[in-house]
Amino acid sequence: MAESKSTLESAREWIVEHKLRTVGVSFWVAFAYCLLLHAQFLTLAALAGAAVVEYYHKAGAKAGKYYHHED
Repeated sequence: MAESKSTLESAREWIVEHKLRTVGVSFWVAFAYCLLLHAQFLTLAALAGAAVVEYYHKAGAKAGKYYHHED
């Protein structure tokens, strides 16, 4: 147990000594996580858009089968 405390204590000392680096690393981790969420959202939105287009394309084909428009 004393060994884990010394590891925790050394990590805390490193953070105190390297405050600017710690803030920078934290910022980049948060930024990367945010980008990952945006990429997942954009992928989901593209898939939903493709599904809507496919649905209306098939619905339009079925409607054209029953509705004959005369010019």
